[in-house]
Amino acid sequence: MQRCFKNITIYGNGKSVNAMVIDECDSTMGCDKDHDYQPPCDNNIVDASRAVWEALGVPKKDRGLMDIYWTDA
Repeated sequence: MQRCFKNITIYGNGKSVNAMVIDECDSTMGCDKDHDYQPPCDNNIVDASRAVWEALGVPKKDRGLMDIYWTDA
């Protein structure tokens, strides 16, 4: 299922935020012309904007990797 330009709800740090998916990384493909020769992504990774981190109340020093889960909004 493609999620580009659709919203997901991200849960983390005891809070939630809706965010639009801008780009998807394929966790099984990659490394070819259609995937910009990028290596496959880890499964279930969300790369969030500063606004998402702020909405989740994550201090700047702690932004990066954290346990989250997400659902289609």
